Amino acid sequence: MKLSPQQQEELLELATLSRALKHNSHIEPEPSEEHKELARLVDERERMAQAASSAQLAVDDMELEIARIQADETKLRRREADDKRQLGASIDRETRKDLEHDLYSVKSRIADLMSELQEAHNQIHALRNNVAVHGAHLSELDRKIELASRAADAAPTAWSLQEKHERIAHLRATLPHDSVALFDQSFAENGVGVAKFNGRSCSGCFITLPPVEIAKIRQTPADELAQCPDCNSYLVR
Repeated sequence: MKLSPQQQEELLELATLSRALKHNSHIEPEPSEEHKELARLVDERERMAQAASSAQLAVDDMELEIARIQADETKLRRREADDKRQLGASIDRETRKDLEHDLYSVKSRIADLMSELQEAHNQIHALRNNVAVHGAHLSELDRKIELASRAADAAPTAWSLQEKHERIAHLRATLPHDSVALFDQSFAENGVGVAKFNGRSCSGCFITLPPVEIAKIRQTPADELAQCPDCNSYLVR
């Protein structure tokens, strides 16, 4: 079989598509590796965004807790000042005793609040650092997604079932009829028809050929397809 190098590649494509349809008549488009990587990154970003949202909610809750503690402290400070003012003006023993007891309770509660406030500030510092880390991860994922999206856009898409039929019809119509007839005959015999020769073996039967046969194939003119001595498929170099 004689064909130009470009036509040989087209005949190999015809054989590859024909094998795909033979083995599975309901082939669906498969995502490329670039599209798979993009999908993985998008899923990872979604999980990271959810984690970042949870981290921010934890910060918001802690800020509300700090605001509550500070509001309670303000009220107690006013009550403390009021107790002190009344103690300075009262001379009644029982009244002073009640005021002193209340003042002691207020000071104890203020001390407890100050401890709670310190702990809350320590916690919110760690929580804010967590939010910052998630934000940095999100920014890095956004950068990776942008690059992956460009790679996915540039990647060749897989043939759909309809596209395979259309491409096969186009190739059969444009290639020389005698070459297509020889391909059909070989394909009917071995289910391969045309295979890639990688320099040592045939990709149709995957047999590593003897050195003598390899030399014969390499010496075949560029516009002619040699045949595999094992499966008889036409070989494209």
